[in-house]
Amino acid sequence: MDHDTLLAVLEKHLPDAWADRISSAKMVAGRAVVVAEAGGMSSGDRAEFEARVTELLSDQDGVDEVRVALMGERKPRPIIAVGSGKGGVGKSTLTTNLAIALAKMGRKVGVVDGDIYGPSQPKLLATEGEKPVAENEKLIPIESPHGVKVLSMGHLAKPAQALAWRGPMAGNALSQLIDADWGDTDLLLIDLPPGTGDVQLSMLQKHKPAGAVLVSTPQDLALIDAARAGQLFEQADVPIIGLVENMAGYACPHCGEVSDPFGQGGFEQLASRLDIPFLGRIPLSMDVRISGDAGNPIAAEDSLEGVAFQAVAERLADWLAKEAG
Repeated sequence: MDHDTLLAVLEKHLPDAWADRISSAKMVAGRAVVVAEAGGMSSGDRAEFEARVTELLSDQDGVDEVRVALMGERKPRPIIAVGSGKGGVGKSTLTTNLAIALAKMGRKVGVVDGDIYGPSQPKLLATEGEKPVAENEKLIPIESPHGVKVLSMGHLAKPAQALAWRGPMAGNALSQLIDADWGDTDLLLIDLPPGTGDVQLSMLQKHKPAGAVLVSTPQDLALIDAARAGQLFEQADVPIIGLVENMAGYACPHCGEVSDPFGQGGFEQLASRLDIPFLGRIPLSMDVRISGDAGNPIAAEDSLEGVAFQAVAERLADWLAKEAG
């Protein structure tokens, strides 16, 4: 049995994510030797992978013994920070919908709810009331109904519990969420809290993101705070991937007329002045709010609003591909 035949057997019967990890498979004097990358796999996943490969190849003619070597580490999964500098501009909703849109494109996405004091992701991703377990002193992320893994302080604290923590405690909590056992997740989105305080600084020191997406409404006050957040990332040498203008334009459900209660084009103009890519504009829509409250993010749909989120996700995916290239 040659290399190609061994690979064909494994690719046919293993999940794609596991088959992609195999770097070589060969026969040596009746022994099938399989080398695979094990980076990011939990101990349980490693054991299951080895057992499954052994089972598949032991049944093949000419195979007297199977050896599985789990080697090395893959490239660290990129972390993308989604920040705003100001609360109430839709940062959490953007994070959730970007994750859903990227998952639809085939990415294995995890969401870290970095807003320790006001977590939103359990509701947005329909995982309220679920509790993560720990394995080998690492949290196991929760699988949402939308194919996106998620961890939040909202999964660990009691419902409606107010956390009166000082900055270092909040920073350590965020680190535990990021350092969880994310398995084969290949991309983490961090929904940052508003502002430029201890939590953000702790993250930048311990878990430097590959890049940051800034979100703001078009109004001047929000733009000022978003600019401050941008300066924080630039000082930490984290590239700004681009800006997203949220709540941009409201179409009256009765007459269809579009108005701009938060102004128009302010963030896009800021992007142009700073020579930063403008990733897109998300309309102010009741459907976005309703779908978020229901734990059914609108990016899963092909509605006008869903397509807007998908367009931003495509530009983010293009940036990631260039960085990986």
